[in-house]
Amino acid sequence: MISVIICSANKTLLNQVSENIAATIGVPYEIIATDNSSGERGICSVYNKGILQAKYDMLCFMHEDVLMKTDNWGQKAVSLFNNDPQLGLIGIAGSSYKPLTPSGWGGDGVNTTYTNLMQSFKYKKRKTKHIYRNPNNEMLSKVACVDGVWLCTTKNVAKEFMFDEVTFKGFHGYDIDFSLSIGLKYTVAVTYEVLLDHFSEGFYDKIWMKENLILHDKWNKYLPVNVEPLTPKQVIYVEKTTFKNFIEQLIRFNYPITTAFKMLFKNRKFLQLDTKLFFKLKFHILKKYLTLNSEKLNRPTLKD
Repeated sequence: MISVIICSANKTLLNQVSENIAATIGVPYEIIATDNSSGERGICSVYNKGILQAKYDMLCFMHEDVLMKTDNWGQKAVSLFNNDPQLGLIGIAGSSYKPLTPSGWGGDGVNTTYTNLMQSFKYKKRKTKHIYRNPNNEMLSKVACVDGVWLCTTKNVAKEFMFDEVTFKGFHGYDIDFSLSIGLKYTVAVTYEVLLDHFSEGFYDKIWMKENLILHDKWNKYLPVNVEPLTPKQVIYVEKTTFKNFIEQLIRFNYPITTAFKMLFKNRKFLQLDTKLFFKLKFHILKKYLTLNSEKLNRPTLKD
């Protein structure tokens, strides 16, 4: 009934999650796991191969560094799609607003996330915590995009909107791109009926930023996507806050000032959104990069 598709980089984790799936899924299933421990194939390519190999009508794409905590989660996922023919994609974490500004699946400044997962930590010394946000007390919350740690859809929808392996050749951006594609025609949502423990909090690096810029270049015509919806004032605040964080990340990853201006001027979207915001962000870019250059000039050298 469900084909579980996994891009595997660790045999031990794969064996662990395979046993966990067998104990919790509660419906007939198959696991299509591709050994990608060398990292030579992008996750989109691996997932598309899995779509074509799948024998069941429902597909679940999941990371291997998780443990499912909900019994009979497979039956719950199947029921959601059977009860709503407009439902195209579900996850366990997502955002109702996808900013125009390059970001993760949500922005900053206003909380638009909808989440139900146990988060364990790989890079930080923290205890596992249950991250739960369900402000409308729903069983299913409509969102703009969902996180790729766990995705469920039907085979028909997946074949209609295959993962974009031409544009995304690595391991970032694929989930937001897949969400936005499906969201053009179907409902994308976060379910609160399924809980899992994710062993890694993830981290942002220069590779992530590169893929994110590619993602936003592809979707600039459609962004922002606002399904909650936020008020115009909230939208402006989210974009301002998220763009300022975006500049900090560009500087951190040694991107030139031209990257910031290119995003600000692209298709005149920020100018159309709010003229004052456009000029404030333009000034902010100049200020941050001038400060950065001044610090570099005043930094003591070995001769000093």
